[in-house]
Amino acid sequence: MRNATEPPILCDALKWNEDGLIPAIVQDVENGDVLMLAWMDEPALRATITTGQTHFYSRSRRAHWHKGATSGHVQHVESIWVDCDGDVVLIKARQVGGACHEGYRSCFFRRLDRSGHLQIAARPVFDADSVYGRAQPGDSESAAK
Repeated sequence: MRNATEPPILCDALKWNEDGLIPAIVQDVENGDVLMLAWMDEPALRATITTGQTHFYSRSRRAHWHKGATSGHVQHVESIWVDCDGDVVLIKARQVGGACHEGYRSCFFRRLDRSGHLQIAARPVFDADSVYGRAQPGDSESAAK
C-alpha cells in the first residue's frame, strides 16, 4: 500500500473513460504546435513510457499501434503531462517527419476561413501515397484517432 502523502502513480491518477481510454494530445516540444490527438489505453501509455516513443489504441481497429511503425515518423517523448481533471494527457514530443497520415507535420493543417470554409494552411512534409500506398479510409496508422 502506498503512503497517502506520496503523489499518485500516473495510471492510478487518470480518469479513464468507460472504454478504458483517455485522449492524448501530442504537442511539438520545440514550438508548441499541436501535432495530433489520439487515444490511449493503459497498455499504450505504459508502452509509451517504457519505449520513449508514442503508442496508441485504435478505437476503429480495436488494436494498439506504434506511431511511426509504418512511416518511420516516430515521436520521441520528452515529457508527459496530465490536465487538472486527470482526464487528458499531453505528450510533449520531438516529431520525426510528419505526424499526419495525409503527409502534414500536424494533423491540424486545415483552418476555418472567414467565409466558413475549411482551407489548407500548411504544406505536406512527405508524400502520403508513397509512404502508405493508396490507402482506403481507416487503413493508415492515424486512422486510430
